[in-house]
Amino acid sequence: MTPARLIHFTSALRRTTRFGAAAAFCALTLAACDSGSGGGSSDGGGRAAGSDGITAVAKADRAAAPRLSGKTLRGSALDVRSAYRGKVVVLNVWSSWCGPCRGEAGNLAKVSRQLRSRGVQFVGINTGDPSTGPARAFERDRGVPYPSLYDPAGKLLLRFPRGSVNPQAIPSTVVVDRAGRIAARSSGGVSVEQLHAMIDPLTAEK
Repeated sequence: MTPARLIHFTSALRRTTRFGAAAAFCALTLAACDSGSGGGSSDGGGRAAGSDGITAVAKADRAAAPRLSGKTLRGSALDVRSAYRGKVVVLNVWSSWCGPCRGEAGNLAKVSRQLRSRGVQFVGINTGDPSTGPARAFERDRGVPYPSLYDPAGKLLLRFPRGSVNPQAIPSTVVVDRAGRIAARSSGGVSVEQLHAMIDPLTAEK
């Protein structure tokens, strides 16, 4: 094989590998979205979810949340840790094509407005959407008032620490305490009541 053909073959192989990884991720998340809430199952970190689908982590057992940064759906740069230091941060993983995501969007928007004055910041992580257009339309149509990081291939999700609470299903909601540690998680669409059950105890913590 000539050097020129070798370079062409290597570049093609790299593109195929990246495409395969992205396709596998989308297939996994689509299956997770179709599978329901998963309440009562283990979260992968050895903590069982309650009957309400919420997994709460004791203060002494909380792992640090990963550094989440990148471009939002509107094209702005966002570093969650530095922008919202000292706040309770609610991370919601969603896709525009996901039925449960559409069902929960109004609840997330409502509670984000209710708790803004109590130092709570919501941030979306949009994943699995091949372009920002449908995701931006989703936010506009449902009155989503908070930013979403654009993560089409799920790279941000891979940053969550191994063995900790981590969002592998769509939709999934993770709540981070004021110290930047993962404190609660719910898989599947969340209600207003579930959101308050996860967030309110953290706003009361010193």
